[in-house]
Amino acid sequence: MGTSDMAGSRDISTPLAGERIVLVTGLSGAGHSSALKGFEDLGYEAVDNLPISLLSAYVRQDSLLPRPLAIGIDIRTRDFEADRVLEEIAGLKSSLGVEVQLLFLDCDDDVLVRRFTETRRRHPLAADRPLADGIYLERRLLARLGECADVVMDTSLFTLGEFQHQLARHFRLDSHPGVAVTVLSFAFSKGLPREADLVFDVRFLKNPHYEVALREKTGRDRQVADFVTSDTGFAAFFDGLTGLLLPLLPRFEREGKSYLTIAIGCTGGRHRSVFVAEKLASWLREQEQRVSLLHRDCEPGG
Repeated sequence: MGTSDMAGSRDISTPLAGERIVLVTGLSGAGHSSALKGFEDLGYEAVDNLPISLLSAYVRQDSLLPRPLAIGIDIRTRDFEADRVLEEIAGLKSSLGVEVQLLFLDCDDDVLVRRFTETRRRHPLAADRPLADGIYLERRLLARLGECADVVMDTSLFTLGEFQHQLARHFRLDSHPGVAVTVLSFAFSKGLPREADLVFDVRFLKNPHYEVALREKTGRDRQVADFVTSDTGFAAFFDGLTGLLLPLLPRFEREGKSYLTIAIGCTGGRHRSVFVAEKLASWLREQEQRVSLLHRDCEPGG
């Protein structure tokens, strides 16, 4: 990244290593504010609702960026128009040579309705019409941005922690070679994780839930681990799983894939899937893979 004493002589057509701009857009209620806070935690400077007409000038006046920028642009933004946003992105890429990415936040309509109802907020396009109409109109206006986005993130089922994890997965600033692998345990009863690239079902293994002494424990407890591994089918399954993944990982890397999410599911997301995810993450680290581990549904009563 450039330093401030170079500002007077810099040619804006010359790319600066390390500069990065992420434009955050998407549906109202899909997590816009949470995303910008998340970017701040990742080390970005966050700016919200910058008018489109000022976007280029704002970036250029601080063309030697002290920190990467995350800029929020949505339907509330003055002079907002999808095609104009895309033109500005193309202009910034060509004239400044910086890395510019577009993040689009999506969400199911029924979840958006629930969020607006619970918070008693008014949808920006539903001042004089039903909420559902405002959401429908916004989808139409933003469709082009969703189609052209570098990253589309569906936040329908995300907790705040999962949301922050996904932001870090795609936009963290420390860059390392290879594929960043996320191992995720989940409950089939709560739906498939939409971000998963590979899904494995471990409901065929003996279920600790039916053992009274194990019911309130999780797959991170030794007693549950011993119970699951005592299943006569476990060893063959795990050997087959690792045997499948071992040749795939370098192929994913050669194809330029940066992120891989492996989801392990069981009925309640507390016992079998958690243990298998923990064991798989440990195996992947032994293979010198970069691994993140996340248990989506490992909560009491889950």
